[in-house]
Amino acid sequence: MKMYKMEKLKQNIKNYQLNSKSTYVKYEIDEYSQYQNYLYKRALYGLSALTEKELATMCSKKKQRITNVYKRAQLVLNVIKQKVTIKYTNDIFQKYFPNSPWTDEMLAYTETDERFTNTLTFKDLNIGKKDIITIFISEGILPKNFLSLKEAPTSLPRLKNEAKA
Repeated sequence: MKMYKMEKLKQNIKNYQLNSKSTYVKYEIDEYSQYQNYLYKRALYGLSALTEKELATMCSKKKQRITNVYKRAQLVLNVIKQKVTIKYTNDIFQKYFPNSPWTDEMLAYTETDERFTNTLTFKDLNIGKKDIITIFISEGILPKNFLSLKEAPTSLPRLKNEAKA
């Protein structure tokens, strides 16, 4: 009797595996190319987005440029995060304390402070990858043609009168 139940269970599992059409996981598909993701991550994470091999073969001036872009990106993102936080808090005060004089003072103050570091996550602030890319493009952190870039440039432009090897 026990043997029969075990065989029946094995058969049920086999049938489920063969006949079930939803046994795989669908992952979110990123609409950006590999090169676009590389530029985005390099701006967002700086040198830590690069592999050890890339870092070993990269000259110090390029490392410095990447670091400078990363620092500028972090400053821009910090200001954006502060603006979103101010908007959320103002909405809360306006909704729950509309007649308070303190609320009027809070709503009047909308300045950001570059010395303050906003530690809230993008997820907490409902800021997505598209939003960050749009901000980076508008601030000049990513190139203006970022959305049309699909592949990394293979080489520098060649001169017309270059001697052929």
